[in-house]
Amino acid sequence: MFRRAAGLLDFSPRDGDQVEVRGRLAVYEPRGDLQLVVESLQRAGQGALFEQFLQRKARLEAEGLFDAERKRALPVMPRTVGLVTSLGAAALHDVVTALRRRVPHIPVVLAPAAVQGAGAPGELVRALQSLYALEPAVDVILLVRGGGSIEDLWAFNDETLARTIVQSPVPLICGVGHETDFTIADFCADLRAPTPTAAAELVSAPQAMWLGAIDLLGERLQGALDTRLDVLGQRLDQAASRLGRPSTLVARQQLRLEHHSQRLRYAVLSRTERLAHAPRSISADLPRKLERALAERRDRLERVALRLKLLDPALVLQRGYAWLTGADGRAIVSARKLNPGDAVVARLVDGSVDLTVTSGKTGTRPTPGS
Repeated sequence: MFRRAAGLLDFSPRDGDQVEVRGRLAVYEPRGDLQLVVESLQRAGQGALFEQFLQRKARLEAEGLFDAERKRALPVMPRTVGLVTSLGAAALHDVVTALRRRVPHIPVVLAPAAVQGAGAPGELVRALQSLYALEPAVDVILLVRGGGSIEDLWAFNDETLARTIVQSPVPLICGVGHETDFTIADFCADLRAPTPTAAAELVSAPQAMWLGAIDLLGERLQGALDTRLDVLGQRLDQAASRLGRPSTLVARQQLRLEHHSQRLRYAVLSRTERLAHAPRSISADLPRKLERALAERRDRLERVALRLKLLDPALVLQRGYAWLTGADGRAIVSARKLNPGDAVVARLVDGSVDLTVTSGKTGTRPTPGS
């Protein structure tokens, strides 16, 4: 392929690339070699790297790393932004410039890492993990890099990096390459941005927009306050009209006070007259009430005396029973408490008899003693 045709290529061919060529056969006469002179060349598929990319993408997708249910919404107003990119990358300048222009008040925490080469995947993983461990944590993370070939962006197709992105505790935006470039990191992130600058713009609503929103809210609040004050002013005017002049209200209260005073004087006089007539009515009813009370007390006394007479032990003795007592005068109610030789007094209706116990068995009758 001669220089003129090679200058028209839009990519740099590498070993292992699958390509389609158009050209013509020719013979190099000095050596007699048969040659294929290439006039145009384009990719056929994407070569071995692209096949590897497709296989890895299919495997991770089957594991659920790309599921839409796992994606998180971006914070509306992040307080801190984490940034992972190379210190020498143009993407760093683009992102910082966009953030300073749109949200200069939001701090940016940079975790530098290589974005190309054999060691880039490990550095990217360590940079992300350092942001995950920050206290206090950042609110959103930007993983960015400029455009390039599939070889240049290959670090962002690393499987370990993909799993680290999925483990992010906060929303993560991947802005790698140009709009037509796709990497596995793009599918794992919560959101893909077409460019690094677009990634910065997604997390930085312009300060002027928020200031305008604040002004609008202030106007709405002022309008609501004015309306409220008008309503309260109207209510105050209505209340004042119903209330009238203060002197009228005082005069009305004075009339009520005089009315209550007259009622109080009338009530005192009526009570005094009733109390003046009360002693004469009491003196007239007193003898009759005393006589009735004495009769009631007399009837109660007679009933109690009758009940007491019915409980007189002498009435029982008249029916032939005896009342036994010991030498100490206590009543004997059980034969088990008697022993032979014990002295017993039997009280009858007309006197008493001294007895001596001759047997201690239950049910044995004692015989009179001398």
